[in-house]
Amino acid sequence: QVQLVESGGGLVQAGDSLRLSCAASLGTFSRYAMGWFRQAPGKEREFVAAITWSGGTTYYADSVKGRFAISRDNAKNTVYLQMNSLKPEDTAVYYCASRDSMRKILPTDSTWYVYWGQGTQVTVSS
Repeated sequence: QVQLVESGGGLVQAGDSLRLSCAASLGTFSRYAMGWFRQAPGKEREFVAAITWSGGTTYYADSVKGRFAISRDNAKNTVYLQMNSLKPEDTAVYYCASRDSMRKILPTDSTWYVYWGQGTQVTVSS
């Protein structure tokens, strides 16, 4: 059974940092492309970051580029999202997503991803 479990969310002040983790039970984790999405109240789910199966290529939304970093540890079946210089507009539920794919170019469309975690809340106060 595929399972993605996010952790690391919380309440922080603007300018602070958080690191989200997504622990995956996916069989051969290293075959999977991984992504992070977020959804703020009243808004659609939006792409945040993605990483290829090998970790060799990463993608970011313009709104987080230079502040967030996605990484993965295939030995630990875990993907991370390091979030620095957080802003109130980063407040959202953050979701981990995956798909069995060894593509080098990853879509930013949430419909491409197959498996999803339950989400973790990140709240940034001003």
